[in-house]
Amino acid sequence: MSTIKPEQSACLSRRAQLIRGAKLGLPILLGYVPVGMAFGIVARQVGFTPPQAVICSATALAGAGQFIALSLAKSGATAFTILVATGIVNLRYVLFGATLSPYLKKTPPLGRAMLAYTVTDETFAVNIDDSRKGMATGFSMAGVGAIAWIGWVIGTALGALAAGLIGDPNQWGVQFAMPAMFTALLVAQAENRRHVVIGACAGALAFVGMLILPGRWYVIAAPMIAAAIGAVTEK
Repeated sequence: MSTIKPEQSACLSRRAQLIRGAKLGLPILLGYVPVGMAFGIVARQVGFTPPQAVICSATALAGAGQFIALSLAKSGATAFTILVATGIVNLRYVLFGATLSPYLKKTPPLGRAMLAYTVTDETFAVNIDDSRKGMATGFSMAGVGAIAWIGWVIGTALGALAAGLIGDPNQWGVQFAMPAMFTALLVAQAENRRHVVIGACAGALAFVGMLILPGRWYVIAAPMIAAAIGAVTEK
């Protein structure tokens, strides 16, 4: 199998770049389907119809934020509370966008806006790794985002339609699908011992923050502090 070199990646046709990105995103699709199914099941338990659950996933594409919104809705929280809580959790996407932006200087503003819609924890991990290798383009990132979106929406649809047959999703262990995906992404991106240590530091900070910080602020605080430690200790 021939290997595409960094200088050859940008020379591929737009279609070839999209296909290459979709291939990179296949593991995300495989991970999103079961997690999306879990969301679809929980959404039905909260009172969503199958079309409402699918539309939510198709327009939001924010796994953790969507689960938090369902949890708050189930507890009777107001729409304002749900918007604030999910907004806080999703603030991390500002950091993701700022990190990817330097690699998208040749992409027009409209293209960047469309790519921003597809940014998730998993697509960011794949795209930033590909960017650091000098391989990523706007179209390859679009391919990654498109295949991830398909997996998330299909998973949600399957879960919403089969909610009555599956029952309690926890008995199938689907709650571990997302942590397992994050772990796999960390392993793939950890290039040396220092990366592993910083990753472990972020995990420890998140755990401590969960115990002492209100709401979901630990989701933002832990990676920012860990990133700062990594930047300061970098030679």
